Amino acid sequence: MQNTPTLPNPSRSFNSSVTPNRRDFLYIATAAMAGVGTAAVLWPMINQMQPDASVIAAGVPIDIDISQLEPGQQIRAIWRGMPVYIVNRPQTALASLQNPQLLAMLRDPQSDQLQQPPYAVNWHRSIKPEFLVLVGICTHLGCLPEFKPDGSVGGYDGYFCPCHGSKYDLAGRVFSGVPAPYNLPVPPHRYVSDKVLRIGENPDGQTFDFGTIEQV
Repeated sequence: MQNTPTLPNPSRSFNSSVTPNRRDFLYIATAAMAGVGTAAVLWPMINQMQPDASVIAAGVPIDIDISQLEPGQQIRAIWRGMPVYIVNRPQTALASLQNPQLLAMLRDPQSDQLQQPPYAVNWHRSIKPEFLVLVGICTHLGCLPEFKPDGSVGGYDGYFCPCHGSKYDLAGRVFSGVPAPYNLPVPPHRYVSDKVLRIGENPDGQTFDFGTIEQV
């Protein structure tokens, strides 16, 4: 288990922020779900100051403005040098997460292995069902899984790792029969308000340590 993994390729990094008054990244990458029917697009955001490398490495919490995140879209940010994926899951996607046919194809459908905080051990692996929050690093060899909202991941929306073919559903749960051994990690997170998601900080009364997960 690695407590603070880093990405070997700087070109894969995204910008982040440390306070609610400073935006967390220079751009938002959005991709529409199959039900929405639009192609992936880039959504420019306001340029803001970004923390230096020492701040990122220290794991200071970052605030993400989710007020413009529409159902079926994904945004990406950086926390502790790792990419974090946030998806607004529409109702059709949420319904599919409990489909028995999908559950039968997953290696750890009930999130029994420690890859998430206790407050994310549920069928949607998050605090709010509609918002997915994941560390976007494949648990096989550390590649970056691609967001696939077109039903192409075993017949469902989810993530596909182009390096060795590992697949995850839209809760970050790994499929059986692929190289990746674990579900995608869920970082500590809470909601400062209905519009602001804070990554790297637990809800009040929770003490989850991200360093205790099985693997990133």
